[in-house]
Amino acid sequence: MTGSNADRLLDPSGSLPQAMPPWPSRDGLRVTAVRAIVTAPEGMPLVVVRVDTSEPGLYGLGCATFTQRYAAVVAAVDEHVGPLVVGRHPADIEDITRSVHYSSYWRNGPVLNNALSGVDQALWDIAGKRAGMPVYELLGGRSRAAVEVYSHAAGGSVDETLEGAEALLAEGYRHIRLQVGGPGLGTYGAPGTRGGYPRSPHPDGWDVAQYLRATPRLFEAARERLGDEVSLMHDVHSRLTPKQAVVLARALEPYRLSFLEDVIAPELYDRLPEVRAASPVPIAVGEQIGSVTDAVRLIRDGGIDLLRLHTSAVGGLTPTRKLVALGELLGVRTAFHSPGDISPVGVAANLAVDISTPAFGYQESHTYNEATREVFPGTPVVSEGHLAPSERPGWGVDLDEREAAKYPPTKFLHERWATGVRRPDGGLDAP
Repeated sequence: MTGSNADRLLDPSGSLPQAMPPWPSRDGLRVTAVRAIVTAPEGMPLVVVRVDTSEPGLYGLGCATFTQRYAAVVAAVDEHVGPLVVGRHPADIEDITRSVHYSSYWRNGPVLNNALSGVDQALWDIAGKRAGMPVYELLGGRSRAAVEVYSHAAGGSVDETLEGAEALLAEGYRHIRLQVGGPGLGTYGAPGTRGGYPRSPHPDGWDVAQYLRATPRLFEAARERLGDEVSLMHDVHSRLTPKQAVVLARALEPYRLSFLEDVIAPELYDRLPEVRAASPVPIAVGEQIGSVTDAVRLIRDGGIDLLRLHTSAVGGLTPTRKLVALGELLGVRTAFHSPGDISPVGVAANLAVDISTPAFGYQESHTYNEATREVFPGTPVVSEGHLAPSERPGWGVDLDEREAAKYPPTKFLHERWATGVRRPDGGLDAP
C-alpha cells in the first residue's frame, strides 16, 4: 500500500494505531498483549493464544491449534492478528472477531481462522472470568448433565481392534469408533503390514478394494462379539470416491453404525448431498472445513447428518455457536472433532457448546498424558465415558508456560505421514 491510504493507516513510526470502535467503553479495561504459545507434550504441536488485559491477573486462553502449519499460525497471531486487538475492550467480542476476519481482505482458511479462533476463545475466557461464570452459562446454561463421548479402538487385526473396544466398554464408554489395519499401509488409524503388496511398485500401499472388503467384515464381527447395544462409528478419512462411499455405506447398513466419518475428500464436498441421500448410515463431516461459509453449505445443502466441526479452524466459539444454531434449526447435530491435536483449551470450548446446545449428537474424546495435564492444569478428564465442563469461571483450563517450554514442537511430523499415503501403484491418495 502506498500514498495517502498508507498514511491514513500508519502513524509516523510505521505501527498500527489502536483501532477503536465508534462507541465509548463503560470502563477502562483494555487488551494489553496478544501472543501465541506452542507446546508439544504428546509430540503434536499445540498452539494456544494468551490475551492479557490491563487488569492485573485477568487474561484469557484460546486454542489456535493447526498442527500441520503451527508456525504459520504463530506468525499470523503475533504479527498480524494480535496488533489489531491490543487496545480494544475485551467485551467487544463480536466486533473484534469481525474486524479481524475482514482485515486481511483475502480471508478464511485454517491459518487465519485458527489465529482468529485463539483470540476469540481467549476473549470468551476473559468474559467468563469477569462474570465469575463458566462460559457455558454465558451461552444459556446446561441442556444436559454431562457430555457422553466416544473413543477409538484400533488394531492390526479384527481381534486386536475388538479387544480394544472391550477395554473401552469396561471403562464406561458406550460409543466407540472402530478401525482395523491391513496389508501395506493398513487403514487410517490402524497399523499395517509392511510389504503387503510385494508385486506392486509400492509394496506398502493402501488398496481401496481391500479396504471395502475388510471394513464390513470388521463390523460384522463387532456386532457378533460386542452386541447390539454399543454405538459404533468408523472413519473413512476421505479416501473414497462418492460412488465408493455409497457402496461402503450400504455394505455397513446391517451393522447400524451411528455414523460414517469423512467419506470423501473436501475437494468433492459438492457431491455430499447425493452421497447422504443414498447412504443408509448417517454421514458426519466437517473437521477439514476451514471457514464458516463452507460449514454453512454442508448444513444448508443437505450434505451431512452430523457437523464434525474443528472449532479452532473456523474462527472460534463465536462462529461455532451460530453454526450449531443453524444446524439445530435444520436437523443437523454436532459431532465435534477432538483428537490429541486439539489443546485442552479447545476441548473446554467444545464442551461449552456441547453442554448448552439441544443439537448435540456426539463428542470425540482423547485421553491426554500426564505431561499435557501438567502443562494445562484443569484439563478435562473422561469419567465413565462422560466429560463435564469445569465449574470455574471461563474455561477452567490454565497454561503453565514453564512446563510448556519443556516440550518444543517438531516440524513435518504430519507431512512425513501424509506424503506416504499412496496406492500400491504409487499414486498419492487423500491422507
